[in-house]
Amino acid sequence: MADMGRSNLFGELRRFARTSGAVGGIAARVAGERVFGMRTDRAAHAEDLKAILGGLKGPLMKIAQFLSTIPDALPAEYAAELAQLQANAPPMGWTFVRRRMAAELGPDWQTRFKTFDHEASAAASLGQVHRATLTDGTAVACKLQYPDMPSTVEADLRQLRLAMAIYQRMDNAIHQEDIYTELSERLREELDYAREAANMRLYGLMLAQQASVHVPEPVDGYCTHRLLTMTWLEGQSIQKRLDENPGQEERDTIARSLFHAWYVPLYRFGVIHGDPHLGNYQVRPDGTVNLLDYGAIRVFPAHFVQGVIALYEAIRDGDDDKAHHAYATWGFVDLDREKMAVLNEWARFIYEPLLQDRVRRIQETNDPQYGREVAERVHAGLKRTGGVRPPREFVLMDRSAIGLGSVFLRLGAQLNWYRLFHELIDDFRAEDLANRQASALAAAGVPITA
Repeated sequence: MADMGRSNLFGELRRFARTSGAVGGIAARVAGERVFGMRTDRAAHAEDLKAILGGLKGPLMKIAQFLSTIPDALPAEYAAELAQLQANAPPMGWTFVRRRMAAELGPDWQTRFKTFDHEASAAASLGQVHRATLTDGTAVACKLQYPDMPSTVEADLRQLRLAMAIYQRMDNAIHQEDIYTELSERLREELDYAREAANMRLYGLMLAQQASVHVPEPVDGYCTHRLLTMTWLEGQSIQKRLDENPGQEERDTIARSLFHAWYVPLYRFGVIHGDPHLGNYQVRPDGTVNLLDYGAIRVFPAHFVQGVIALYEAIRDGDDDKAHHAYATWGFVDLDREKMAVLNEWARFIYEPLLQDRVRRIQETNDPQYGREVAERVHAGLKRTGGVRPPREFVLMDRSAIGLGSVFLRLGAQLNWYRLFHELIDDFRAEDLANRQASALAAAGVPITA
């Protein structure tokens, strides 16, 4: 045990040194532009950034994936390079694969498969996927966790804490203590592939009646804490499909499928898939979608979901008292009227497509800077009023809403978002959600955490 602890410590130190250089270089360039007016070669730096983060894998790469899903959150050069991380992280070689599979399934692991591809079919932040066939002919995907990932995660979390602490000294708009706690706990959960298998079973239960969404099934006896074997789903990446310029009807069908994939679990069961980047779903020829990667899953108490609906109603009706109650239900504290007015501007931006009973785009302005301008006004308002401390439950909820909205924007979807939303909330009762949630979690074997 002492040797294992020393090995993990050395792994963390090596990782911390490398990420410190990456983050420090980024910070220096950004500071040079903003403070001193220095101009840098963004395209070249963006390529360097992709190479650094893609090579490192882990949480820093996942943060980059998230940023790349939000339109105009980054300069175009950065977004273009970081978007490629979603599906093209450098994979590990066959030597690693053989060792990992032997460690998880035993030295005779190859006898349990009819075929097993030597080359990874996909590689991402925490692991890589190989296509295989079981002895009975079932096509499967085997996701193998990269080596030494626990120490990698801990080193990145130390770096993230340091970066957030530095940023907090420069900018008090968002008090980040609970954000860090939430991100760190969710990232540690993603290391446990046995937990992800349970999450996958949960989504299979929650979306069983949704013919437009396909969920892989974990294969019993082939899953461990570092190996996840699931049924193989055929599909095309959404970006490739968009490159083929599909018609409006297909774009709308895809968007409707994604809406159900994310929000049926939230409003019926209090569960959200917190990682809506483009690599986590595929499109089928009929416009239905494959939902992939169940590591970043958040389970909310029923009262939190009720607060989401209450805030929508407050924004719709201009009811400040109801809005204040909704924020309090979520866990915001010390909100005076001025600070709440700032938060309401962000809430109106999020809920605005749901307020009108008509077919429309998710964002009707043609200004590509619109979302950034709203965010900057809210940020300035929060700084002016002393900042807020977002509750930890807010983190993945906001991430999913913004990330999924950006996908609808890329699709150019034109739907009646109001009706899609009301189909899910009009019969909402917190007691019913709590009962459905408890039953589904138990049936899937998902452990309950904070």
